[in-house]
Amino acid sequence: MSAYQGSLGVNKIDNGYQFSVWAPHAKSVSLVGDFNDWDEDRNAMQQADNGIWWVDISTASNQDEYKFCIESADNKKNKKNDPRARKMTNSVGNSIIYDDDFNWKISDFELPPVHQRIIYEMHIGTFNQISDERGTFNSAIERLDDLVELGVNVLEIMPVNEFAGDISWGYNPASPFAVEEAYGGPDGLKQFIDAAHERGIGVILDVVYNHFGPSDLDIWQFDGWSENDKGGIYFYNDQRSSTPWGETRPDYGRIEVRDYIKDNALMWLREFKADGLRLDMLPFMRCISGADNGQDDIPEAYELIQDINSTIKHNFPNKICIAEDLHKHDFITDAVEQGGCGFTSQWDAEFVHPIRAALTHPTAEDIDLDKVVGALLHSYSGNIYSRVIYTESHDEVANGQARIVEEVAPGNVDDDFFARQKGILAATLVFSTAGVPMLFQGQEMKESGWFDDNEALNWHKKDQFNEYYAAFQQLIALRKNNQGNSAGLTGDQTQIIHRDDEHKIIGFSRSNGVADEKINVYLNLSDVEIDEYALSELNEEATCLFAWSDGIVTDQVRVNNGTVKIPKYSVFIFSN
Repeated sequence: MSAYQGSLGVNKIDNGYQFSVWAPHAKSVSLVGDFNDWDEDRNAMQQADNGIWWVDISTASNQDEYKFCIESADNKKNKKNDPRARKMTNSVGNSIIYDDDFNWKISDFELPPVHQRIIYEMHIGTFNQISDERGTFNSAIERLDDLVELGVNVLEIMPVNEFAGDISWGYNPASPFAVEEAYGGPDGLKQFIDAAHERGIGVILDVVYNHFGPSDLDIWQFDGWSENDKGGIYFYNDQRSSTPWGETRPDYGRIEVRDYIKDNALMWLREFKADGLRLDMLPFMRCISGADNGQDDIPEAYELIQDINSTIKHNFPNKICIAEDLHKHDFITDAVEQGGCGFTSQWDAEFVHPIRAALTHPTAEDIDLDKVVGALLHSYSGNIYSRVIYTESHDEVANGQARIVEEVAPGNVDDDFFARQKGILAATLVFSTAGVPMLFQGQEMKESGWFDDNEALNWHKKDQFNEYYAAFQQLIALRKNNQGNSAGLTGDQTQIIHRDDEHKIIGFSRSNGVADEKINVYLNLSDVEIDEYALSELNEEATCLFAWSDGIVTDQVRVNNGTVKIPKYSVFIFSN
C-alpha cells in the first residue's frame, strides 16, 4: 500500500508520480491535469499529518500539466498551482511535471579564489537580445566568451524565478521554485550555468525572500484561510505583512514557510549547481518597516537567515551567500557562531555611495577626500573580502539614478571628456580597492542612460569605445595578477600614501604582505593639470602598469626625480 513519501511537490515513485501539497485549512483537495482530463472528481487527495495532502498518479508523465483543486472551509473551490512547481507554462498558466534528467558537462566546478573574483551583474532579458526578441538563457550563452575576454569570472544573475508577464527585473516572484519560462525554463538555466562553468565562470543567483509577488501569486490565500483579508498560510496576517511591494511578507515564524524558503535556497545550489546566492533587500526581512531602527525587528527572520547560511556552509562549503543590506552592519557578515547572520559578504554602501558622490559632483573642490579614504579602507567583520564593492548595480543605475557616465554628461555620454574620464576613475577604484569588485552589465562598454528591462544592452559600443573597453580589460587583468606583476592588488592590505586636498589627488598602496610586490595607485579626481607633480613613494625604478589620460591607455609614463605629469582626471598604477 502506498504512503506519503515526506517530500512536498512532485516526486517520482515506482509507478508514476506522487503529488503532495500543504493546505492545512482545506476541506478537501483533488488533483487535476493532463493525466485525468482535468476532472476534479477523479483523483481525490488523502490527508496526512500537519496539513499535508497527497496522492499517487500512475498515469502521470513527465511534462504533464497539473493543478490542485482546493475546497476551502466555506465550500468554495479554487484551482491553484503547485507552490513548489519547478516549471510552469507561465505565471498565470499551469504547473508542469519536471522530472530532471539534465546531462551536466561540468559537475565539480568551484569558484575562483576570493581575492581573484570579478563579479558581473546581468539581466537575462536584456543582456543579449537577438532580432528584437527578449533575451534568453540561450542568447546569453552566445555572449559568455565576451565576458571571458573581459576577464569576468563570476556572474550575478538578476532573479530568474517565474514572474508576472515576460518582462521584469525579476524582483516580483510569482512562483519562486519555477524558472521563468520566457527565459528558457529550468533546462535553459541549467544549460546556461553549465556553459558558464565550462568557461571557468561561476554563477550566483538573486533570490527574493522579503516579499513574494504581489501579482500572479497563487500562494495568496492558498487554502482559503486568511485573517484581516491578508495573504493566508504563507504570509503574516497582521501588520508584519506590509512591505513596499504589497502585503506579501512571508511568515518567517511558521515552520512550513521557513522550510519553503530554505528549500528554495538549497534548490538553486543543489539542482541547478549555482555557486551562490544573493539575498535581496535583507532589511525588509529582518525589520517590519525596513528602517533598521531596532524598534520593529522580526526575530524569526534572523533565525531563518542564520539557518539558511549555516546549512549552506555545512552542505556546500565552497558556495557563497551575499547580502544586500546596505546598513553597514558587521553582524550581517559575522559568523553565525558569533551571533551574526553568517553571510559570506555584503554589498558595501560605505563604498558605492561616497565614490559615486565624488565622481558625479559638479565641482571638484567640494569633493570630500575623508569620505573617499573611508570608502577605500572600510571592511566588515575584520575581513576585507566581506564586502562587494561597485559603482553601478541594477539599483544604482535606475530608480531615479543613472549610470555614472550619464550622471556626468546627461544625454551626451558618447563624446563627453568628463564622462569618459570619470568612468575609468570609477573602474580603477573598483578594481584596485580591497574587496570583491563588481560591474553592472554594459559598464565596460560605456553604456549610457539607465537600466530599463525593455531596453537591450548595446553590444555595438564594445567596438565603438574599444579603448575604454580595453582599459577595463587591463584593470581586471591587473586585479587578478594575470601577468604576475600585480600581486599586491590581490592582497588585503591598504595604506593611504598620498593625499592632496587642494588638488584632489589621492594615492594608496595595496599589498599582500610581500614588500617588493606592493602596488601604488594614484588618482586625480579634479580637472587640474600639473606638469611636474611629486607623488609619494614614487621613484625612478617604479614601473608603470597602467595609466589613463585623455582616453588613452598606456604603460609608458616618464618619471623624473619622483615627479610625473598629472593630466586632469587621470589614473596611474605603479609597481615597485
